[in-house]
Amino acid sequence: MITLARRLDGVAPSASATMTQRARELAATGERVISLSQGQPDFPTPPHAIEAAHRAALEGQTKYPPIAGTPALKEAIRRKFLRENGLDYALDEILVGNGGKQVLYNAMMATLNPGDEVVIPRPFWISYADMATLAGGVPVPVDCPAEGGFKLRPEALDAAITPRTRWVMLNFPNNPTGAACSRAEMRAIADVILRHPGVMVLTDDMYEHLLYDGAAFCTIAEVEPALRERVLTVNGVSKTYAMTGWRIGYCGGPRALIRGMANMQGQSTSGASAISQAAAAAALDGPQGLVAERTEEFRQRRDLAVAMLNEAPGIRCHKPEGAFYLFPDVSGLIGRTSGGGRAIGNDAELALALLEEAKVGTVQGAAYGMSPHLRVSYALDRETLREGLARIGEFCRAMR
Repeated sequence: MITLARRLDGVAPSASATMTQRARELAATGERVISLSQGQPDFPTPPHAIEAAHRAALEGQTKYPPIAGTPALKEAIRRKFLRENGLDYALDEILVGNGGKQVLYNAMMATLNPGDEVVIPRPFWISYADMATLAGGVPVPVDCPAEGGFKLRPEALDAAITPRTRWVMLNFPNNPTGAACSRAEMRAIADVILRHPGVMVLTDDMYEHLLYDGAAFCTIAEVEPALRERVLTVNGVSKTYAMTGWRIGYCGGPRALIRGMANMQGQSTSGASAISQAAAAAALDGPQGLVAERTEEFRQRRDLAVAMLNEAPGIRCHKPEGAFYLFPDVSGLIGRTSGGGRAIGNDAELALALLEEAKVGTVQGAAYGMSPHLRVSYALDRETLREGLARIGEFCRAMR
């Protein structure tokens, strides 16, 4: 009999990955399923990044890479941080991982002792709390209510910090809500952190470039340089350059922390694919015009999706400032019965009914720590998006 480790108790499989897989399984039976559950841009990887990967393969860059990243990619990351964020990290203050997720996991595994607390604004990306738990830490959620635009309130953050707090997580623009953080709002968060000298900040900036309506990006180590030695700034090429499958994330932070994270990575995966690193370097150093073009397309999709969801009976949808997700309130659908005869008692049952009856994949808000909501991704072409949203509207109108 197989007995699993107790560390997996309470750690569930990713809900977004689970819903995406169920959508694939339905599609495999011949159903036309529209998946609004996955955070993956539908755009192609930039051609110059693919060409760089091809050259790297032809040149023999197919051996084990350095654990912390190739010099070429680390140089490109250093230039990126300087150019876009005003942050000057030395090469030994930079780490490359197998996707942003591994970078975050490395950080928690390298720093958390049993009982250490990780303060996480809620709603939060599915994996933050589970990573903290796996590393022996205790997730401490801080509610960011919809009526406040899903923003982190400084007074709520301050109240959540205790002598056991090791990390504060930041993620703006946010997954799942799309909420962004102005410089003034980030300044207020930084002021709280300054009052707690034993607390570090792990900022996930993966959606940095996906901002709309004049919103400007800022990151906490840039806003408050005095925090630089307590901040791990995490980013990657997945969202900005549509390179999810290349699996390249990176970070800049204090030298001792980076050294510990590299040690952790060396005992798990070792270095990321050298060919993928060559592609990522080309993306970071290459033409950036496509980033603005794709952001404008996402803005138009956002506007379409917000309008269509707000026309659906029982749904109220906030208009976010960034990322490519919506997090609509579906409380008006809870306690009702679907057209197919299902009693809808919570948002998980609603997401399942939408998938099996309307053939539209979404993710329940419970997976992100806040119900009753759904996470809806608009990272797919407008025609398909419109069809999926129309199906959601029809499903709502059929409820009783």
